[in-house]
Amino acid sequence: MSAQADVGHHARRHARWHWGEVVFWVLALACAFLFPSRYLIMTDIVRLALFALSLDLILGYAGIVSLGHAAFFGVGAYCAGLLSLHGIITEPVLALIVAGLAAMVLGFATSFLVIRGADLTRLMVTLGIALLLEALAERYSNITGGTDGLQGIDMQPIFGHFAFDMFGRTGFFYSLAVVFVLFLLARRIVHSPFGLSLRAIKNNPLRAAAIGIPVNRRLVAVYTLAAFYAGVAGALFTQTTALASLDVFSFERSADLMLVLVIGGAGYLYGGLIGAVVFRMLLELFSTITPQYWQFWIGLVLVVIVLVGRQRLHRGVLWLPNLIARSIGGRKAVVAVPESEGP
Repeated sequence: MSAQADVGHHARRHARWHWGEVVFWVLALACAFLFPSRYLIMTDIVRLALFALSLDLILGYAGIVSLGHAAFFGVGAYCAGLLSLHGIITEPVLALIVAGLAAMVLGFATSFLVIRGADLTRLMVTLGIALLLEALAERYSNITGGTDGLQGIDMQPIFGHFAFDMFGRTGFFYSLAVVFVLFLLARRIVHSPFGLSLRAIKNNPLRAAAIGIPVNRRLVAVYTLAAFYAGVAGALFTQTTALASLDVFSFERSADLMLVLVIGGAGYLYGGLIGAVVFRMLLELFSTITPQYWQFWIGLVLVVIVLVGRQRLHRGVLWLPNLIARSIGGRKAVVAVPESEGP
């Protein structure tokens, strides 16, 4: 078998759906029926998962580090809120797309600044963009509402039929559907030749350029796409909470996103999804047990992950499900973290 055919076979094998992926999404949908009183928290997890997925596209696949990813989240949140508040676009799905496109434009405009530097420069540039947007939002309080945020947002029913309710049921199914659709798109992208070229750029940009891969154009494209995903996550936040404030641009939001990927792992799409679930559950647990010291316990979890290793933790957690799956179907049921992505 030629090298080209071998690479193609390897890529097709990894692009196939595994049993574990099907189980993951079935469980995500089943949560709506298993925990009917926790719709608000589950919706928060789903939004965070999409936000983490957007960062994973640039960090895990292209190697672009960012501490200001909340800039795109905030643009999407405010765009969706303003469109609804002023009656410009009242249909939530259409407003969601427009908000994502607005963040996408910002991502494209700032991508040329981000790709020019190394990791430290990228950290500072992305952080500076988020802080600048937060300052602008506070300065033009007549538009953004300032520290009070946007008031009186009234979201219309989805497609004119599915109204948002105070218990968050509609918001959860709406958010889960959006995340699933965007996940399918991201999955198709990362397993395409475009996604393989991103991995090559992350591993060795000089070698990738030497074999003819347009490095800068690939980085601009994936950064712009990630901005769209983050903008959609921000729009989901506004539409499901009827709120948009300066907090959407905060550094803490970007920092939490990094923690999510540290917990779940970067470089495979389920890392952000799993990390969002674990992070939000830990946050809920620790803030309930010790409200004053929950940050200490989160930090302790991160230390354990670094010392023990994410691969060992995942293998320990998934040992029983994989054993059951092998005994029943002779196949591994859960997709573990790739060996190259362990700490």
